[in-house]
Order: sequence, then C-alpha cells, then structure tokens
Amino acid sequence: MKQATAAARLGSLEVNDVAELRRGWEISLRARNRSPKTIKSYLEAIDLFRDFAMVSGFPTTVDRINRDHVETFLADQLQRWRPKTAQIRYGALRQFFKWCVEEGEIGVSPMANVKPPTVPDVPVPVVGDDDLRALLKACEGSSFDLRRDTAILRLFIDGGLRLAEVANLTMDDVDFDLQVVGVVGKGSRPRAVPMSPKTTQAVDRYMRLRKKHAHASSPALWLGSRGPLTSNGLAQLLRRRCRQAGIEQIHPHQLRHTAAHQAALAGLGDSDMMRIFGWRSRQMLTRYGASAADERARDAYRRLAPGDRL
Repeated sequence: MKQATAAARLGSLEVNDVAELRRGWEISLRARNRSPKTIKSYLEAIDLFRDFAMVSGFPTTVDRINRDHVETFLADQLQRWRPKTAQIRYGALRQFFKWCVEEGEIGVSPMANVKPPTVPDVPVPVVGDDDLRALLKACEGSSFDLRRDTAILRLFIDGGLRLAEVANLTMDDVDFDLQVVGVVGKGSRPRAVPMSPKTTQAVDRYMRLRKKHAHASSPALWLGSRGPLTSNGLAQLLRRRCRQAGIEQIHPHQLRHTAAHQAALAGLGDSDMMRIFGWRSRQMLTRYGASAADERARDAYRRLAPGDRL
C-alpha cells in the first residue's frame, strides 16, 4: 500500500522535478562507487532543498530553479546549522545540478556563480600525552574487553585511522609480518598503515583472545558481546574509557589530528604523511594538527638555534 502511494505521488510530479530526478541521481552516485555515507548526505541535502523550496513557494523543477533560490536556501542553512554543514549541503547541490546538466535536464547549473559558504578555520585540539597515557591506563588488564579496547585505542593513537576505517577492519587486514593494517579510506582508496611495536603487540594479544569468542567465525576484527562492533560502538567505547580515565571527552577524529601532529613533530616528510594518512590534497597537511603548529614551529626554531652561531 505504501509503495503504491509513493508511486502515485511520484507519478504526479513534473518530469524534471527535483524529487522525480532523485532516483536517477542516486543510481548515478552508486554507479560511481560513492560511499553509502556520501550518498546519504547528498540525498539528504536535495531533500532539504526541495522541502525548503516547497515551504518558501519556490519552484521545484530544475529548469526553473535559479541562483537566488539556492542562495536563499544556503542562508537559511547557515542560520540553522554550523558553516561546515552548510558547506556540505552546498557541495551536494553543486554535484546534483552538475549531474542534471550532464543528463540534459538543464542547460546551465543554477550553482554556476554561487560561492560556497565561508567556513571559519577552527583548529581541532590535539590530545596531550598525559591524557593519552590515562586513557591507555584505563584499559590495563587481561580481559577480552580490556585487550580489545587497548588495541583499538593504540591503532587510533598510533596510526591516525578514521573511525570508519577502524570499524571496518577485518581479520585479513592485519599483517603481522609487515606490521601494517590494510584500510580502505575515503573514495575507496586502499592504503597500508604501519603499526608500532606496542600497537602490534596489543593487536596480537587481542587476536589470541578473540579465538575463544562466541563470534570468532566473523570476518570482522572487532567483536562485542552481540557480534561485530560498529562505528557507533567504537565511539561509545571511547567515551566510556574517557570517563573511566577521568579526562575530558575525546572525539575519534581528535586522535587522528593528534597522530598527524606527532608525525609532523617527529619530522615525517609531507609526501610520506599524505600516504600514511590517506590525503589527496596538500591542504590537509596544514589542517591536521593545526592547533599545535606553533609548538612545532617553536621546536624547529630551537633546534636551529640561530643565535648560537654568534
């Protein structure tokens, strides 16, 4: 009954209505192997735009939508959400209308002269060594959960992996001979991330206990009482360990920024950092660990000790 109602509603739309074109764009995104998260974000943006257009009395057919309609929507988004969210919605609409041009639905995109929202540069704070030690200390012990959480935290701290990258690891992704984990990053790009000796040891200790787990046959690396852990489960794990350690809550991405800061501090070259962290743009080199950039600059200057030449 619901499917019939939806079909009837779709059938009543004009041929080039945003809602009518939604399915074709979703198919195109899947054909281009965009991640499920990206597809969900893109579709959410055009749904919000169409809803806003309906409420505002704007046209919803792509051949009648113009720059003013888009900019009014983005202004509304900036009032409701953070600038970064508005920027993401801008990007989604830009891709949608670009696809409409490619499909011959419109001749020119209404986004042609629309500028993206300005996003203030707010550096993500890196996590200090004392807090990291407290976090690891909260996981000391030989139980399954403690060894699992130690291995997970060390991968975050050591390799700077993204939350989804850690959550999606499988048993086959761990290579103890090379001491690396194989991850698939944004854009389905694979890379090998090295593990330090302590991280390798932590993962090995966990995997030996894992063999006795009720869900040991699962290909997923991280297991909980009900089966494989999800990204949400890992985020909850981090929050719980922060409370137990008596430190401020840490977001998983802070650990990625912290790993980047430590790598830069240790003198890892730009090209090497881009390969290890899975970055395609050199802009990421300045964005990650930016909150501690002054500290790195001071340390580098002290090593040069220009005044000591006199």
